[in-house]
Amino acid sequence: MVRIICGTIVDVGLGKINYKDIPNIIRSKDRKMAGKTLPPHGLYLVEVYYD
Repeated sequence: MVRIICGTIVDVGLGKINYKDIPNIIRSKDRKMAGKTLPPHGLYLVEVYYD
C-alpha cells in the first residue's frame, strides 16, 4: 500500500495526477485510478509517532 501511495504522489509531482484528485482516488477504491506501484528498494520506515 505504501508503494502505491508513493507512486501516486510521484505522479502528482510529475503532473500526471492533480493533487486535488487524491481524495477521490482513495474513496473510489479503484486501484486503476492510482499511480504506479514503486519498486521496494529504497523505501524504509524512519520513525513512528504515537499520541
